[in-house]
This record gives sequence, C-alpha cells and structure tokens, in this order.
Amino acid sequence: MSELRKAAVLLMSLPEEDAAALLGKLTPKQVEVVSIEIAKLGRLSGTEQESVIQDFAGVNPAALGVAGGGLEVASHLVEKALGAEASKTLENVRQSIQSLPFGFLKKIDPQNLMTYIMDEHPQTIALILSHLPSTYGAEIIKGLPAERQLQVIRRIANMGQTNPEVISEVERGLESRMANVMNQSFEKAGGVNSVAEILNVTDRATERTLLESLAQEDPELVDEIRRLMFVFDDIGKLTDKDIQTVLKNVETSQWAMALKGASPELKQKVLGNLSTRAAQTLNEEIDYLGAKKLSEVEAVQQQIVDIVRKLEDAGQITVHAAEENEQLVQ
Repeated sequence: MSELRKAAVLLMSLPEEDAAALLGKLTPKQVEVVSIEIAKLGRLSGTEQESVIQDFAGVNPAALGVAGGGLEVASHLVEKALGAEASKTLENVRQSIQSLPFGFLKKIDPQNLMTYIMDEHPQTIALILSHLPSTYGAEIIKGLPAERQLQVIRRIANMGQTNPEVISEVERGLESRMANVMNQSFEKAGGVNSVAEILNVTDRATERTLLESLAQEDPELVDEIRRLMFVFDDIGKLTDKDIQTVLKNVETSQWAMALKGASPELKQKVLGNLSTRAAQTLNEEIDYLGAKKLSEVEAVQQQIVDIVRKLEDAGQITVHAAEENEQLVQ
C-alpha cells in the first residue's frame, strides 16, 4: 500500500473535524493530492483500516469500519480545510476523478453493475475491475460463477498495458447501457435484516416453522437471520431469571470480554444478577483485560448470543420479542 493511500485511509478513519484540521496544515497542492486519493478510495474494509491505523499509537479501535471515501467526502473535507480558498482545489479534484477510467461506476452499487457485466467476456470484466477499487471489485468477483471468477482473475493477473482507445470504447459502451441506472435513485429494501425484523414480531411457532424449512435449503442463511434476530444488547431485555440461566452457561472470561463494549445499563443488569463476590470478581477481570480490539469484543458477544439462542431453542429461556407484551393470565 502506498504512503499516499495510507494517508487517505488514516484521514477517513478520523472524525471529520480532526481530518479537516490535519488537511488545513497542508499546502493547497498537498490537499489536492490527498483529496484525490480519498475520492478514489471507494469502500474501505475494517481490515485495511486496522492495518494502517496500527502504524499510529493511541488510536481508538472503535473508529474502525467507516463506509469509505468518495468524491463527496473528499469535497466536504477540502471545504472544511481550505474554506474560501477551496474552489480551485475542488475543481482540480473533480476533474482528476472524472477523468479516471470507469470513474462513473463509483456511484453505482456493485449489484447493479453485476447485472450489466455478468454476460460480458471475462477479458472485458477483467478490464473493468482492474480500474475499480479492490473492495468494489471483490464484491463483483464474489457474485460471479466459480468458473468465471477464475477466468477473470487470471486475466487481471496477466493484464499488461491496454490501449487507451480500447478502454474508452468499453467505458462508453458500459456508460451508455447504464445511463438509466445512473439517473435513477434506488431505495434499498428487503434483505436479511428485513427478514429478521419480521420474524422478531411473529409468533414463536411460525418463526420456528419458517426457519426450519429454510434451513433445509440454506442453513447458512438461517444462521445469519438468527444472529440478527437477537443481538447482544437485547440481553438487557431478558428477565432476571433468564439472565441467571444464561450466566450459568457462559464463562466469566467471556462475560469480561463481552462487557468491555456493553452499555452501562446492560453491564449493571448482568452484574446485578450475580452475588456480590462474583460481581466483584467479574469487575476485576474486566479491568485486568485493559484495552481490546472492537472486533475481539464483538466476536465474544456473538458467542454469548449463540448460547442464548441455543437456550431458547431448548426451552430454558424466552427471548422472543412478540412475547414481551403478551398478556399474563392469573
């Protein structure tokens, strides 16, 4: 990774005010160069951010996972950093980005692009992906059939210099075919999150029947849905009796790690269901752990969520949202 890209990734990982303040200490030309790189970034992965941020001391791991760069983000930072003197730099940034091959695809969702290039020759797909950010290209590759994935990757690896006229021809053809998509705004609907939300408020029998049937076709999808139906923070909604059942099935070391990233209310809810001595021991273990990566904390939180779901399936606890407001019969 180039030093320029590292600088762009670091700036995108900082709060906006801090990033703008740093840019404000650079010369207009330096701001322009870095801003162009930010505009080229596209989507960032937490792994790439972490790799860059580990070069710098004292960074909060909770800052990982921003959506990424883009022309709009870069422009906003330049305006904040240079104020009234931003116009010339902004224009240079826009011209640089717009002149990049396939630059118009940065505002197109990968799934929409997939529809248009799925049946293209592997060499054409390889040419397009070689001019896009790696995270964007990875999403496209993931959606291709296995045989086509290999063909495209092989061609990208062996691709040398390409005639600019060929690039321009492919770009014009694709841009023309996608003109309608580029001029439309899309609203994201459906997806696994929607399924989880629907099942969260259905009766338990319907939920179980649907998930069992779906599991026969796609067990991995069912796992994804179930993880979204009950998240770690929802433990705070459990009754004291159910929390005590969960406590018996989760190791103290797991609670210590998981509660590092929990709200004060949830932490108190858990500690309140322990004996004074056990609560003191858990608090000490939490303090002893020190700073931990957010990804590590979330992984342990998910382990506890999985245990909660297993306890629910066994009928030992009740977590179903639809039952929260169910009328009690005396």
